[in-house]
Amino acid sequence: MPKEALTRRRTLLAGAALGGAALLSGCAAGPGREEGDAEHSAAAERLRERSARDSTALLARYDATLAAHPALAPHLRPLRAEVARHTEAFRPGRATPAPSGRAAAGPARRAAAPSVPADERTARTVLADAERALADTRTAALATAPPELARLLASVAAAGAAHAYLLTGSGA
Repeated sequence: MPKEALTRRRTLLAGAALGGAALLSGCAAGPGREEGDAEHSAAAERLRERSARDSTALLARYDATLAAHPALAPHLRPLRAEVARHTEAFRPGRATPAPSGRAAAGPARRAAAPSVPADERTARTVLADAERALADTRTAALATAPPELARLLASVAAAGAAHAYLLTGSGA
């Protein structure tokens, strides 16, 4: 009799495992497709484009600050390099050839350079405020962003908050 009970138990466990696996794979397939669609939705593309424009504007602010205060270069160049990488990460069609990325950045490059305070400390503070405001904007956008874009937004928002701290809090 122990042999029968063991056989039934194994059969039940195997059936439960197969049923559970079928349920999990069925559940995983549905949202995966929806998430993929959400990543390429019109709303996600608009958010991605706006994020690229915002990063391009922040990059212009870094460039203007570096031009006005060359002595800040050792402190600002690493932060500027990260902002440039963020700009590229948000570019729509970033997996496509570079010409489309250059075309998207073209109008922002022609925009007037942001004004920079004459005092270095104030210039760093203004730059930190811009980083902080953009980090807040990106954090707010997390609620409506699809998962992959939300992860990118969260990562870049955290970097922006760290940049703001470095610009004002740790002797940049």
